[in-house]
Amino acid sequence: MSEHVAVELANGVLSVALNRADKKNAITQAMYTALAEATERARTDDAVRVVLFRGEGDSFSAGNDIADFIAIGQQGGRQMADAPVFRFLRALADLDKPAVAAVRGRAVGIGLTLLVHCDLVVVAEDALLSAPFVNLALAPEAASSILLPMAIGHQRAYELFALGEPIDGRTALAWGLANRAVAADQVEATAAELAGKLAARAPNSLKKTKRLMRDAEALWAQMLREGEAFGSQLTSPEAMEAFMAFTQKRAPNFS
Repeated sequence: MSEHVAVELANGVLSVALNRADKKNAITQAMYTALAEATERARTDDAVRVVLFRGEGDSFSAGNDIADFIAIGQQGGRQMADAPVFRFLRALADLDKPAVAAVRGRAVGIGLTLLVHCDLVVVAEDALLSAPFVNLALAPEAASSILLPMAIGHQRAYELFALGEPIDGRTALAWGLANRAVAADQVEATAAELAGKLAARAPNSLKKTKRLMRDAEALWAQMLREGEAFGSQLTSPEAMEAFMAFTQKRAPNFS
């Protein structure tokens, strides 16, 4: 288990906290392994009724750790399905218990796409959510290419993907990406309250309801398709230019 993912079970709620606040909870491969282990446990452990995803510090997650991307790209890449992130994505696709998210500050990339796998999402009104995959010359992941348009419509989803500009928590609520938008200091309490309510409901009924609402195998198949696109882009000259521009704090030149 990574030191940067804190897991705690209490009253049927498995709290899974991104705990790398100094890096805005940017997610490393080691963290993906820990997230996968926690999500797999949630599915198989009868003591777990609900999963609550949250972040320590002032941000939910800044997304994937860019240093990981640069390292993989410089090594010539590898099959994305072999990466720890895909173990986590498979666990998300298979999760048939309720998942709740508590989002403050930034939710970038996987920090946003994780939310479309959650059943209840609480955001801070001033949270900033973005999916800047195209800005990094990459492609969507986590089956977000089908789940996000289903949640908020094609045009809004395309804008998030293609322009990469953030939306605030109030907009996320209005667009249907969140269930509640509250003051930042109320996010944790509100999410914990909702998770507690779910933990008190009939667990098998909740599981069957979620299974009927989601096609796990279709989600996994889409994740693999996205992985092929993501992986090919990851080692492309476009992506290398985008990563270098990001680290050098300049605009990329795709000419």
